[in-house]
Amino acid sequence: MTAPSAPNGAASVPARNAVNVREFIDAARLSPLQLRIMLLCFAIVALDGFDIAIIGFLAPHIRSEWSLSMVALGPLFSAGLLGLMTGAFLCGPLADRIGRRRVLILSVAWFGAACAASAVAPGIGWLIALRFLTGLGLGGAMPNAITLTAEFSPSRRRGTLLTVMFCGFSLGSAIGGVVTAYLIDQVGWRGVLALGGALPLALVPVLALALPESVRYLATREGMQARIAAILTRIDARRITADMHYVADEPEGPGSPVSQLFAPRYRMGTLWLWLAFFCSLLLLYLMINWLPILVQRSGLSLKEASMLAGLLQGGGVLGAIVLGMLLDRFNPYAVVAGAYTLGAISVACLASVSAPLAMAAAIFVTGFCVSGSQVCANVLASAFYPTSSRATGVAWALGIGRVGAIAGSLGGAVLLSAGWSNAALYLLLAIPAVVAGIGIFRVGRVQAALGARERTAPEFGRIDAAAEINS
Repeated sequence: MTAPSAPNGAASVPARNAVNVREFIDAARLSPLQLRIMLLCFAIVALDGFDIAIIGFLAPHIRSEWSLSMVALGPLFSAGLLGLMTGAFLCGPLADRIGRRRVLILSVAWFGAACAASAVAPGIGWLIALRFLTGLGLGGAMPNAITLTAEFSPSRRRGTLLTVMFCGFSLGSAIGGVVTAYLIDQVGWRGVLALGGALPLALVPVLALALPESVRYLATREGMQARIAAILTRIDARRITADMHYVADEPEGPGSPVSQLFAPRYRMGTLWLWLAFFCSLLLLYLMINWLPILVQRSGLSLKEASMLAGLLQGGGVLGAIVLGMLLDRFNPYAVVAGAYTLGAISVACLASVSAPLAMAAAIFVTGFCVSGSQVCANVLASAFYPTSSRATGVAWALGIGRVGAIAGSLGGAVLLSAGWSNAALYLLLAIPAVVAGIGIFRVGRVQAALGARERTAPEFGRIDAAAEINS
């Protein structure tokens, strides 16, 4: 394993001693340390998904207690999404500067404390403000959990490991519906929010003790050789020798992490990726926030509506796992684009079904295709950018996606208040699913062109029809 030169003035190191940390991880068996990192990040995104989703399940109860109009719920949903967007824009570049681990732990502590404080909000104004603060932490946690897991995953399994990790988000969202359905009568909506704050706060000391920094990030910084060696020893101690010098898979790019997203080689891919995230999260968050109410309008009880709406993320869990495995075996961009297309068909089918069983099946398939594809889109974003701007690339794609999520949440309130029927809304929502698929397909074309021109190995799986899995 060699590298032509090391970043930050390390080019004088003899080539035989230069160890590319990415290649070291790719050549090693999956270690207990890597599995621990994946499980910890799984827990983080599960709590992230739980805290994001519960406000949608709690909304009917908050509306009833405070006698709110349907339109008044729009700012409650959008405040958290605005916080998510802001947190992503701020924390992505920060993580590329000071490290993924620090920002990740701080983000978890922040959203836990803010969610716990939401439980004692005296009115809708306070609750909106606290949901914004909760969103700041949530927006910083998710992209850094994705980035850290990606940078510790071997290329041959990166798609599978990342989607399994990130399906914690879908699982946490689904659990939010179950918890609300069964605890709301005992503890009320305030008790559910208190639980949503207590769990991440309890996880913070565990993260501080057990979560390492990314070695691919450390390799772009000076004075980190001993720290890198200590971490890699826990992955494969047999291959560590005293004369090794660890280097990144690519030198740190020029300019700020944000400016690197718009370098000529990444610019078009960045724009297509942002379009896909915008449309995907517009659709997903409108359904997460408004599906319980849409299902209730079909004649079911609040408890039945919460349980049925939970199938959206339940389908997303299975979809993330299945699609993630396909990413490592086939063209990942074609897999995700195709799944979005199937998602458009399934959400359109909701316009013509009314029986609870048929509705449940269509919701589950929509979750499988759309929520599962969004998980995979996060994986593709982490593979598209270099180490020096990876956290920023993932975070800003999610941040742009939050703009779509805000539009979806507010748009749902406006369209429902304007008297739109469920059928008309479902047909309208098929459009962003199709556009998201087109965006992902175009990112794949950009990535394949980059790989062909530079003859670089893909970050995971296959990036074109001719590429072979790294085994």
